[in-house]
Amino acid sequence: MRTRHSFPARTGRGVLFLLPAQAVALATPAQAHGDTVKVVINGQREGHLTTDITWENDGDAIEEAVAATVNATSADGSRAMGPWKLVRDAGTRTGWSTAEVLPAGTWKVHVHVGFPSLGHAEREVAVPVVDPAPPSTSAAPTAPAPASPSATAVPSAAASASPAPAGGGSAFSWTTAGVAVAALAGAAGGMLLVRRARRQARGDG
Repeated sequence: MRTRHSFPARTGRGVLFLLPAQAVALATPAQAHGDTVKVVINGQREGHLTTDITWENDGDAIEEAVAATVNATSADGSRAMGPWKLVRDAGTRTGWSTAEVLPAGTWKVHVHVGFPSLGHAEREVAVPVVDPAPPSTSAAPTAPAPASPSATAVPSAAASASPAPAGGGSAFSWTTAGVAVAALAGAAGGMLLVRRARRQARGDG
């Protein structure tokens, strides 16, 4: 013999009402902000695309992880970048950016958000050309300037001559004069001796 356990009718009705109430309670936090997100493309920062993503209805920040993709096409349509994902900017609640860098140029950018709700934005973004690092300000060593022709010393005849000894001019003059006088005196004495010898020879003859 089977024994059936039956719930009171009042209890059964309570369970039936509790299940829809729980379903509404679980759905309420997810739908409190609305069913769409607002995406604003701010521009770029050193080539990284920057955006703000909030709930559409109340503008609150999205605390959950955001699943979003970024696609970019050059202005002439010759180049395409992406799909890239957005990552949260450190220190912000609504900021999201790409880890990848857009090359210099003008790009038409599309952002598609799939979670926690749908959202979309597009904008034209210009990435400027970054100038290379300026050259070092340290002065390069300069080559010595060539000597001017006028500055080159030309040896003169006087400079190339051997320097005379100190007081050598007067001493040389006196020495030369003394030798000349001695020579003349010797010649005169010799002539006198020759004349005397001739006279004596004549007297003897």
